[in-house]
Amino acid sequence: MKKLTLLFTMCFVLAYAQAQDSKQMHENAKIFMRQGDYANAILVLNRALQSDPKNMAITKDLALSYYLQKDNDKALETIKIVIDNDDADDQAYQIAGNIYKQQEQPKEAEKLYKKALKKFPASGPLYNDLGELLWSQKNYDAIKQWEKGIEEDPSYSRNYYNATRFYFLTTDKVWSVLYGEIFVNMEPLSSKTPEIKQILLDSYKKLFTNTEAEQGTKEKNAFVKKYLQVIAKQMPVAETGINTETLSMIRTRFILEWFNDKSSSKLPFKLFEQQQQLLREGMFEAYNQWLFGPAQNLTAYQSWIGLHPKEAEAFNKFQTGRIFKIPQGQYYK
Repeated sequence: MKKLTLLFTMCFVLAYAQAQDSKQMHENAKIFMRQGDYANAILVLNRALQSDPKNMAITKDLALSYYLQKDNDKALETIKIVIDNDDADDQAYQIAGNIYKQQEQPKEAEKLYKKALKKFPASGPLYNDLGELLWSQKNYDAIKQWEKGIEEDPSYSRNYYNATRFYFLTTDKVWSVLYGEIFVNMEPLSSKTPEIKQILLDSYKKLFTNTEAEQGTKEKNAFVKKYLQVIAKQMPVAETGINTETLSMIRTRFILEWFNDKSSSKLPFKLFEQQQQLLREGMFEAYNQWLFGPAQNLTAYQSWIGLHPKEAEAFNKFQTGRIFKIPQGQYYK
């Protein structure tokens, strides 16, 4: 009995040591991956798998490293081990889809994404990737995927980015305005944010120029109808020209009127609630300067900061001190 207990203890200790070794090797491999040194990452991950061959997290990172090194055959062979496992997560399917796209196999990628979405119907990243695949094929059904991603996973930012760009190319400027502003709040430091800020400024110009705001009575969607009715009342200000200063005035009046109407409680919207908060705390002008100033005139925006250092600093602290998310259920498209 003592010998049996000793043998069991030795096996347990050995297994624990191997697990610890594989865990440390996995962490080391992640460092190589962050540095872009995929050759060393692959070397270490393969060694880690020798110690822990059933570890799906290590296998997934190995597939990703092969993909980033553009060794698609090995990447696909490796990721299939993961997605054939019942414990595969949505990220594993994302990696597999990207491999198929890199191999120029769009049909296989589409098939994979649709299979994955049956398993993960609330995965924003999968809806986004399927949308991008369809868009690359000039299939405008891409917007259906991005919209579904926004509805099911409202805190995932990339669907807002793609939907903003899509709607900007259409006559529907309401959603390029709203989705664009949501995106830059979610990713204020993203390399994509300057592009979306420019789209925001141009969308407001087109919103008023195309008199879309005057057509709210024809709109069936209750949220959009109310938005257009309230924004239409700001037409006299817009007629003086759309710029950072007039937009600050238009948007201030819009928020005051939106929340002055009791029916607003039936249409809760986090973006408008944040605007109201910034208005109450005296930071709305700084916010509008940050939002539109760089796109309109970067030099003028920098001058404004120089003349209003306290306001700029207060807004900067507010922005860096919070994570902006849209709650579930606030979907009005």
